[in-house]
Amino acid sequence: MGKLDGQVAVVTGASRGIGQMIAELFAGEGANIVCAARTINEGDHMLEGSLARTVQTIKDNGGDAIAVAANVSEEADCMALIEQARAHYGKVDILVNNAALNYYVPIVDYAVNRWIRAFAVNVHGPFILSKAVLPEMIERKSGAIVNISSGAAIGPGRGPYEDQTARGGTMYGASKAALERFTQGLAQEVAAYGGIAISAVSPSRVVPTPGTVYHKLVDGMEDPRGEPPILMAQASLLLASEPADKVNGRVCYSQEILKEFGWIDDAVGRGVDLPGSGYSQI
Repeated sequence: MGKLDGQVAVVTGASRGIGQMIAELFAGEGANIVCAARTINEGDHMLEGSLARTVQTIKDNGGDAIAVAANVSEEADCMALIEQARAHYGKVDILVNNAALNYYVPIVDYAVNRWIRAFAVNVHGPFILSKAVLPEMIERKSGAIVNISSGAAIGPGRGPYEDQTARGGTMYGASKAALERFTQGLAQEVAAYGGIAISAVSPSRVVPTPGTVYHKLVDGMEDPRGEPPILMAQASLLLASEPADKVNGRVCYSQEILKEFGWIDDAVGRGVDLPGSGYSQI
């Protein structure tokens, strides 16, 4: 018996990295997976990974999944994604908002259209998709929405600043802080219905993925300072499968929540030996 037997999960950004790992783990726990991203086939994007590969891996391991091309910055694509999920599997039990975008440019140089697009992917998309799946979750009084956040939501604090390097993460951090506030606000709104869990989870340490390697956030896929992506997938599984009254409104970190619930014995990083965001502490 899997933790998600008979459930249907929509996972955005499932073509590579954390989203791919979440999709594969959830499928291994018995869920039918709707894998969403913009990259359908290998070679469609400069980074390694595709929906075709993720879906094939799931099927090769005995699971069931479909690929849906979707740009979550567009309302029409978001609505079409949920419609296709329901058309194929009949329902949506779990939504994982993992897709994210940033250009790592200092604000003084940040193109307005890029800012708007990134904010649309990181915040507007999760809002539109959550709004689309909530009516059936409210009717059933069950369901889970897991928002994938980031340690970037923690700002540099007040000045003066010894480190004055402009690393270009301000936009990404601002959008992830907004996502965490959205998470807890929505969690409070659905609490009256019972059985619905809205949560957010960030890596306790930077996860080596094709994206983080490309942006030089880690020194390669084997960087010993990094966190294996399976830990984020397991933390997402925990938040999607534990009773809602235990996790609704939680803004947490992968190793922190896994240790708290006894899924791992040892933990390090954000939420453990480093402070988390303000939303994780209230």
